[in-house]
Amino acid sequence: MSLRGLNPNAEVLNKTAALHMNINAAKGLQDVLKLVGGAGDIKLTKDGNTLLKEMQIQNPTAIMIARTAVAQDDISGDGTTSTVIFIGELMKQSERCIDEGMHPRVLVDGFEIAKRSTLQFLEKFKTPVVMGNEPDKEILKMVARTTLRTKLYEALADQLTDIVVNAVLCIRKPEEGIDLFMVEIMHMRHKFDVDTRLVCSIFHNIGLGPSLFS
Repeated sequence: MSLRGLNPNAEVLNKTAALHMNINAAKGLQDVLKLVGGAGDIKLTKDGNTLLKEMQIQNPTAIMIARTAVAQDDISGDGTTSTVIFIGELMKQSERCIDEGMHPRVLVDGFEIAKRSTLQFLEKFKTPVVMGNEPDKEILKMVARTTLRTKLYEALADQLTDIVVNAVLCIRKPEEGIDLFMVEIMHMRHKFDVDTRLVCSIFHNIGLGPSLFS
C-alpha cells in the first residue's frame, strides 16, 4: 500500500527532494542557533540548550539534531550551540558534494573515518586533571575560563574564573568530593555583574559553604 493510501494528505517526495529537505532542516536549525545571544523575538540567551527546549520543532531530522545537542549539554554541561552549528556545517558541505554527483553512502563512510580519527586524536591530546590533595589550580582555571567564556563576555569570564575555582576548592573534601549544594548564589539588587564577590563562610564545618554575591 502506498503512503497516499494510508494518508491522502501526505506529501510524497522523491529521494533527492527528501535528502535536500533534511539538509535544509539542519541548516535552518543552525541559522536559528547562530542568533542565540543577539536581540530578537526568539530568545535573549547564549544558552542553546534553553532555546532548543523551547522551540516547537516539527522536522524529524531537526528533532534528531536537537536531541543530540541536548544530550551533549546533559553530559558535559556545554556545547549545545556548537553541536548544532557543526552538524549544520557538515550538511552544507555534504550538499555541495551531492550536487556534484557524490553518493550519500560515500559521505557517510567519510564521516565514520573522520570520527575514528578524531577520537584517536583526542585520546592522545587529552590532559588528565589529577585532583589529589593538592590539585593543579592552573589547569582548573583553564577549564573554568574556557567554560565561562562560552556564556559570558570575556572580561567578566576572566574575573569569575578565580572566583569559581576558589569556591570549588573551598568546599572540596578529598575523600568525599564536591557538594555543590554548599554553594549559595545571592543576587544583590542595584549591583553590576563585575561587583560579584566570593565570600567563604567561616562556618564551613557546620554546613555553610561559600557564597557568590552577584
